[in-house]
Amino acid sequence: MALTISTASKNLGLNAQFDVLNAGYLRIYSGTRPATPDTALSGNTLLAELTFGATAFAAATGGTKTANAIGSDTSADNTGTATFFRAFKSDGTTAVVDGTVGTSGTDAIINSTSIVAATTVACTSMVLTAGG
Repeated sequence: MALTISTASKNLGLNAQFDVLNAGYLRIYSGTRPATPDTALSGNTLLAELTFGATAFAAATGGTKTANAIGSDTSADNTGTATFFRAFKSDGTTAVVDGTVGTSGTDAIINSTSIVAATTVACTSMVLTAGG
């Protein structure tokens, strides 16, 4: 039987999981999204690297966690079609979460999924939702 989790517990979990992204990185990639953030990237191209603020997210509420302002990448690394993001701790090597990117209806809303090298990539919204 599937578990159900109280909203208060979801909020606690979200805060514990994602407050580690303070001053971390939001990297946007092309290619097939790996199975988990623990799975090594393979055949993926880094398109852009954005930065989380010192306080990456507001406190979770209602089973969701919304990012505070995310710094844009003013000179994208490569040209390609954005297919997913991977968020890293401030050390730049510890992957925390992978998610969807797009211009609407995704975990992270970016200005365009057609990224061109040396152009600006911005994330206008990022909301993570607890399961269960």
